[in-house]
Amino acid sequence: MLSLIVFLPLAAALALIAVPRIGDAPARWVWVSVAAVELVLVLGCWARYTTPQPGAFAFEERAAWIPGVNSSYHLGVDGLSLPLVAMTAVIFLACAVYGLRESKRPRVHAALLLFLQSVSLGVFVSLDLILFFVFFDLSIVGMYFAIAGWGHGQAAARSALKFFLYTFLGSLALLAGFIGLYVAADPHTFDMPELIAAMPLAGRPLAGALVLAAILLGLAVKTPTVPFHTWLPPAHTDASAIGSAVLAAVLLKLGTYGFVRIAMPMLPQAWQSWAWVIVAVGVVSVLYGALVALAQNNIKRMIAYTSVNHMGYVVLAVGAAGLLAPDSEQARSIAVTGAVTQMVSHGLITGALFLLAGVLADRANTYEMDSFGGLAARAPKFAALFAVGAFASLGLPAFSGFIAEFQIFTGSIAVAPVTAVALLGILITSALFLRALQRVFTGKPRGLSVDFTDLHSREMWSITPLLVLSLAIGVLPRPLLAVIEPPARTLIDLIGR
Repeated sequence: MLSLIVFLPLAAALALIAVPRIGDAPARWVWVSVAAVELVLVLGCWARYTTPQPGAFAFEERAAWIPGVNSSYHLGVDGLSLPLVAMTAVIFLACAVYGLRESKRPRVHAALLLFLQSVSLGVFVSLDLILFFVFFDLSIVGMYFAIAGWGHGQAAARSALKFFLYTFLGSLALLAGFIGLYVAADPHTFDMPELIAAMPLAGRPLAGALVLAAILLGLAVKTPTVPFHTWLPPAHTDASAIGSAVLAAVLLKLGTYGFVRIAMPMLPQAWQSWAWVIVAVGVVSVLYGALVALAQNNIKRMIAYTSVNHMGYVVLAVGAAGLLAPDSEQARSIAVTGAVTQMVSHGLITGALFLLAGVLADRANTYEMDSFGGLAARAPKFAALFAVGAFASLGLPAFSGFIAEFQIFTGSIAVAPVTAVALLGILITSALFLRALQRVFTGKPRGLSVDFTDLHSREMWSITPLLVLSLAIGVLPRPLLAVIEPPARTLIDLIGR
C-alpha cells in the first residue's frame, strides 16, 4: 500500500511528460484526480491503522536494494509519520484544485508537482537512511524548478539558486552524518529501526556530538532555524502561490521530521548533551521570526517569517524533550506530541495563507500591503478566510495551532521554566497579523482594492478545507492525538536510555 501511495503520483507525472498529446486542460484534471486518489488511499491507511508495538511500524514493506552496504527498500509508518503523510496528501490536493487555472506550461507544472508529492511522501515513509536521503535530495531538485520555472519575475531564478545551494549544502552535511552512523554501527547498516535499537555511538561523546552536528546542520537548513533561514524569505516571495504553499506546508517538515525520526532516537546521549543549545536555537527562532515578520510590508514575506517563528516552536519542544529531569517523562512526551501536532497545524494553516496571498498577486500583481485597503468591502469571502487563517496562525483557541502550542509550552515550561520567554512570540504574532488585517482589509477601498474581485470557486474549494481541518483539529483533537501520543512516549523512552 505504501509503495502505491508513494509512486502513483510519480507514475502519473511520467505519463504526463511521456504523452505530449495530453492537453493542458486534461493535465490539470489528471493532477486533481491523482491527488484525490492519493488522499483516499491515505485515509484508507488511517482507517486500518492500529498502533504498533513500541519500536515497530505499520504497513511495513522491505526488499533488498543495495546489499553491499546493507541498505534496503524499507517503508513503514507510525504515529509520528502517518499524520504528516495525511497532511501532505491534503496540501497537494488543495494545490491541484487551486492550479486548475494555471496557464504557464500547465502540463509540465502538473507533472512537477506530482513528482514533488512522490518524493515528499517518500521521506515520511522511509525506514532506511539512504532511501530517506534520496527522497530528501530529490525534493530539493523539484522545488528548485518549481521556484525558477513558475516564480515571479527575474528574481525567481536567483532565489531558486540560493534555495538550492543552501539546502543542497545542508543535505551533504546530512549525508556525512548518515555515513557516520553507518560506520559506527556493528554490523554496518543504514536501517533506521536497527540503528535506533543499536545506539551505535553510545558512550562516545565526541564522535556522537560530531555526527549529531552534521545531521542537525542538514535538518536545520531545511527547517529552517536561525541562522540558517536566509534562503527562505526570498524563496517564498518569488515562488508562485502553489510553490510557496508546498514549500512551507510540506518541505519544511522534512527537516523537523528528521529530528524525531533520526537525530533523537539514534543519538540520544548526544541529544541530551546538546539539548540546551537546541532549546536556545528554538527560542531565538521563535522571537526573531516574529519580530522580523512584524517589520514586513510585503504580506508574503511576512507569512514566510512566521514560518521561522512556528518552526521555532517545534525546535523548542524537541530540545526540551532532551532535558532529562526527575519525573519529567510525561511533560517531555507532551512537548513531543505538541511538536508533531504543530507540524500538521502549520502545514494546514500556512498552506492556506500562502494560497490566499497568491490571490493578491493574481489580482494586483503585488504583495505590498500599502497597495491595498478596505478589501473587506470588495472581497468579503477573501477577507473572511484570511482573518480565519490569521487567527488560526496566532494560536487562537478552537484551532489546531492552539492545541499544538499549548502542548509545546506545557511540556517545555515544565522541564525548563525559562522557555516561557518564547510566549512573547505569540504576542508578537498576534500584533503582526492584526496589523496586516487592519492595513489590507479595513477602511475605505483605495489603490488596487477598487477593482479587486472576490474569490473564485476553485480558490474557495482549495483554501476553505484547509482551514476547516484546522478548526476540526482544534475542536476535536483526540483522533489526531491518539495516533501521535504512543510513539511520542516511545521516543521519550528512547531518549532516556
